[in-house]
Amino acid sequence: MITLPRLYPILDAGSFHDPRDLMAAAEELVAAGATLLQYRNKSVNARVMLEQARELREPCRTGVSDTHVRLIMNDRADLALVAEFDGVHVGQDDLSPESVRAIIGPDRWLGVSTHNPEQLREADLTSADYLAIGPVFATSSKEKPDPVVGLEGVRRARALTRKPLVAIGGIMRANAASVIEAGADSVAVIFDLLREPRKSAEEFFRILR
Repeated sequence: MITLPRLYPILDAGSFHDPRDLMAAAEELVAAGATLLQYRNKSVNARVMLEQARELREPCRTGVSDTHVRLIMNDRADLALVAEFDGVHVGQDDLSPESVRAIIGPDRWLGVSTHNPEQLREADLTSADYLAIGPVFATSSKEKPDPVVGLEGVRRARALTRKPLVAIGGIMRANAASVIEAGADSVAVIFDLLREPRKSAEEFFRILR
């Protein structure tokens, strides 16, 4: 079974006006001690995604950190292979976990998003390495978010799986500790890492010890 870091930063390309800011944020997060980053891009073509993904490999593997940083591709198993990422994360409307596993093989990490107990039970039976539950709190990272599950949803999810559990959705420094206390192994964060990524990540690490 894999071990997830407490902080799971998501680099959402849509949150950055300039692609250079995306790369700078990645460098800062790695410098702060992040060992896992997910790249998410819902708005551009595959060529641009691949270019950005390849650029993201550089701060993760060239001297910014002495620790290998795992890179997770959101949705696109094919691009994960070409960009030499370490894993793929899929949602309920993407390829099935087993279809993705057939593409990426047994060694790369596979994560699956779930939003209710039924989805989590189903995902738990797959070859996914970790499961995500959310949104825990209200979030603006999706146009049509699923219903908020709250801390009780995290507790319920924890009782339903032994796999590593990532909580996502509206998680900030002010509420991150409560999510871990509810049973999550890791918290996925987008917006509360955008401003001063290195300083923000370092504060998360202090809170999540």
